Amino acid sequence: MLDTAVGIKDNVAGESLEAGTLVGHCPGLAEDCGDPPSLVVDAVPALRRRPIRSPDDYGVKLPDWLRECIVHVPPGDGETCPTDPEALLAAAFDFAFQLHDGQVRATGEPYIIHPVAVADLLRDIGASAGVIAAGFLHDVVEDTDVTSEELELHFGAEVRALVEGVTKLGGIHFTNHTEAQAENLRRMFLAMASDIRVVLVKLADRLHNMRTLGALKPEKQQRIARETREIYAPLANRLGIGRFKWELEDLAFKILEPEAYGEIKQQVASKRSDREERLAATVALLVQRLQGAGLHDCEVSGRPKHLYGIWSKMQMQQKAFHEIFDVAALRILTPNLESCYRALAVVHDTFRPIPGRFKDYIGLPKPNGYQSLHTAVIGRHRPIEVQIRTTEMHQVAEYGIAAHWKYKEGGSPASAGAADRFNWLRQLVDWQQDDGGEDSSDYLASIKEDLFDEEVFVFTPQGDVVGLRKGSTAVDFAFRIHSEVGNHCQGVRINDRLCPLATPLRNGDFVQIITAKSAHPSLDWLNFVATPTARNRIRQWYKRSHRQENIQRGTSMLERELGRDGFDALLNGEAIAKVARRCNLVGTEDLLAALGFGGVTLQQVVNRLREEVRLATAAAAPVLSNEDLARSVSDQASLPLPSSADGSGSPILGLEGLEYRLGGCCCPLPGEAIVGSVALGNHGITIHRQDCANVAAVPVERRLPVRWNPAADQQRRRYPVQIRIEVLDRVGVLKDILTRLSDSRINVSDARVRTAYGKPARIDLKVELVSASQLATTMDQIRSMADVLDLCRTGIG
Repeated sequence: MLDTAVGIKDNVAGESLEAGTLVGHCPGLAEDCGDPPSLVVDAVPALRRRPIRSPDDYGVKLPDWLRECIVHVPPGDGETCPTDPEALLAAAFDFAFQLHDGQVRATGEPYIIHPVAVADLLRDIGASAGVIAAGFLHDVVEDTDVTSEELELHFGAEVRALVEGVTKLGGIHFTNHTEAQAENLRRMFLAMASDIRVVLVKLADRLHNMRTLGALKPEKQQRIARETREIYAPLANRLGIGRFKWELEDLAFKILEPEAYGEIKQQVASKRSDREERLAATVALLVQRLQGAGLHDCEVSGRPKHLYGIWSKMQMQQKAFHEIFDVAALRILTPNLESCYRALAVVHDTFRPIPGRFKDYIGLPKPNGYQSLHTAVIGRHRPIEVQIRTTEMHQVAEYGIAAHWKYKEGGSPASAGAADRFNWLRQLVDWQQDDGGEDSSDYLASIKEDLFDEEVFVFTPQGDVVGLRKGSTAVDFAFRIHSEVGNHCQGVRINDRLCPLATPLRNGDFVQIITAKSAHPSLDWLNFVATPTARNRIRQWYKRSHRQENIQRGTSMLERELGRDGFDALLNGEAIAKVARRCNLVGTEDLLAALGFGGVTLQQVVNRLREEVRLATAAAAPVLSNEDLARSVSDQASLPLPSSADGSGSPILGLEGLEYRLGGCCCPLPGEAIVGSVALGNHGITIHRQDCANVAAVPVERRLPVRWNPAADQQRRRYPVQIRIEVLDRVGVLKDILTRLSDSRINVSDARVRTAYGKPARIDLKVELVSASQLATTMDQIRSMADVLDLCRTGIG
């Protein structure tokens, strides 16, 4: 058994990407979506029975507020479900501390530093005690032997629900990273729909991991940063949490475009003194004018633009840095709403306004709740941007839902008006449930599109505001109102004029949808709709209306692949029902319909069926450790090396009649450039790859020009290749790799496993392949597995 736990957690849903290595005897550290390591803990800790005397007893640096909680209410005598907020936070921290004791991150810090940092971020944005407690505990169900039931026993149903919402999917083998990422995102949005506070914990978790991302390998940093910029930063923006959004964007920008980041950072810093001097003079003048107008309680300050925001504007407007005038801006905070408009009049009276740059987000708030007056003026010979809002509006702009949402029991918004701001989330969950079999790549693309800001605001006939993405049409509007409105949409009136359904909507349009019972969606609509919601609703209608045809088509496809006997045996079995659930479908008929429609591919279904059948068969067999499994593979007879004695013809041209062998130092494969080396004595010819390090030591006169025989290669001979894999140390990891190779019909003739305490496991496999292209494909497949840290080709020796 591999008894060493080394995990660099980089969750594909992005919520718990620990930029660190976990070392020590702790239970179940899952990396991505693989099976947890088999680490043993003596018992699940209860709440501490011997009180902590001082915060210093923990031996780690704690924020002041947490130290005060521990001083006021020390983790005590095993009390469950603490009701006092301070007692809850102290107990949650202590529980997490005991479970994570002995684990360290790759940065060298104790692992508990991460949950503490997440909880600290949640407290900063004003989250409740239950949410902060979930921040302390967000990794314990996923990474330890503590169950959700035990967590509820100690801390109540609310904390359990929040922790379950941020826990990644475990125990399921995904075929690739995209599939795992899509499944975890589906789970995240479902959890958000029942309690929106789940996303606060996820965003705080991601933000701290982004701050400490430097401990990961560059390729993983790139993948995580890209996911952050495409999904989590837009999600923070959707919820109005500007503080998280800006920092997530800048941290991702630093990793994804390091040269541009460094250049902009240097240019911003180099002109800081001039900019601050200019802003100070403008602030002083505005304060004087505001006080002269009787606005004595206004706070005027300069604020720097975020680096990613500057770079994005440079890219969008195709301008150089010196052409971007709003590198810095002014912000005016007022005590009440009336003062905002009075302050705006003072600004426009003091400086000349730039036409077309005024936006009133107070009268027409953004969908995420953001409110402010935006204007741009010419100040001291240079344009400058000004934002005016109340102190309460500023809190909402910084902290979003955490600043002003009041929750009923269970975390739902307290007012119907508040709930309207989450229409986008409800619609997202609705169509992903209706269209669960959607391809993972398509689902991720839809999520990324749907999280972007809404840029067009139109009105219903009743005067309600509806936000849509730029380029949206009446069909997008109809499906945003309700799926049935879209399904029966027949025409549209825009500003009281009949218009084609494909007409793009503009800001301020009044839109009235004309419906009819006999009307239904047209596939032509897919050519002009702009929102993922509309596209998916149109597809769903066609799938439902042609369901029986799709079921018959899917049945025929699967029957041809499996054969009649095999299909009948599986049709009503548990394996195909499990495959349906893995595809986010309810039952076998839904799976067959999705297969017939193209929502899932035949290869996906067949591969998952084989895996489920194999898992069911293996369940009754004794569990082998990785070392035992490696020995069983090594005991199997391996295929002989090809040689010129093979009566089917020599696979290598230029050696007719000569004895030869393939060099174990480089293991050449068809498709690679090769060279022959005449061995000293009576040892024949050794075939090397031309880039083999040993070739340089062979004198030129002992080298023979040779090449692979295309005719012989067509006979699909197999050649031995040695690969070395560095993996997270857990039971079952070798079996997963061998399963992946078996699915590709690749024979493994030898397997060896080496482990060392506190380090990743090393697996050496001898595989038999037909060509260099098959080797490249095989290595890519292994490299994509969740537990694989590194992979290289070695010699057989």
